[in-house]
Amino acid sequence: MRSNTLTLAIVLTIGILSVSTAAILIRLATTVSGVSGVGFSLVLAASRLSIAALVLVPTWRSFQTASPSATKFAIGAGISLAVHFATWISSLSYTSIAASTTLVTTNPLWVALLSWAWFREKPTRATFWGIGIAMIGGILIGFDQTSRDGSNPLLGNGLAIVGAWAASLYLLLGREAQRQGLNVKIYVTIAYSVAAIVLFPLPFLFASSYIGYPILTYVYIALMAVFPQLIGHTSFNWSMRHLPPTIVTLIILLEPVGSTIFAIALFQEIPGTQVIAGALVLLIGVAIAILGNSAKVS
Repeated sequence: MRSNTLTLAIVLTIGILSVSTAAILIRLATTVSGVSGVGFSLVLAASRLSIAALVLVPTWRSFQTASPSATKFAIGAGISLAVHFATWISSLSYTSIAASTTLVTTNPLWVALLSWAWFREKPTRATFWGIGIAMIGGILIGFDQTSRDGSNPLLGNGLAIVGAWAASLYLLLGREAQRQGLNVKIYVTIAYSVAAIVLFPLPFLFASSYIGYPILTYVYIALMAVFPQLIGHTSFNWSMRHLPPTIVTLIILLEPVGSTIFAIALFQEIPGTQVIAGALVLLIGVAIAILGNSAKVS
């Protein structure tokens, strides 16, 4: 049991550190390219997923016939992942890294509600309290209008919340696909490939191209595929088989802490007082929910 707990802790720590680099790499790619807006955001999202899918191509050799329902869940997860990236990455063009990454990780509320309705997995009382407190923190961050970072915080924050809804569906559909027979490697290969296919043509609708950017832009895109996608997302998908989905998504709420620290160090992007207060409230909520769930398990 201890070894399993240690393995989960290591995997989730690596996952958090990896996904915390996502917003930073997106901001760096945007700065280096000198381009912003929805079109370029979609280029980043589609490119990141396409590279990840290509890296996983050898996995198809070990593909075993899965039930049609498992495959459908994996495809649905891929579509949800595409929506998540399209909305969240676009949000970074309009609001601060701190606000965007915090709001997009409000998954626990949506996952808890969906798990309760879909799988009849009723959260503990402590989890309810933790979610409520965390959501108050998210609201404080989402409606902060004092930060000078971002051209349209309200729009950016709204896109980040839609991204959270899509991410919640992605995680739950992924867990169900694995429950019905897909191992994590095959599942993420299907999900990442479907998401890449859905996103790939969308930049052209906004008159954006995949070529013509500085070489460093493509370096940052490759790093996005390796760290946040292949390492970070896959770590969380694996953890969903061993922990309640609400707890996994609550742990993901630690992502904005890492992203904000990186943003302060690299961009001198200091969050406003309201954002800092909201982040502290949010983390308190996460701690309450995790400790309450641990007590129940014990």
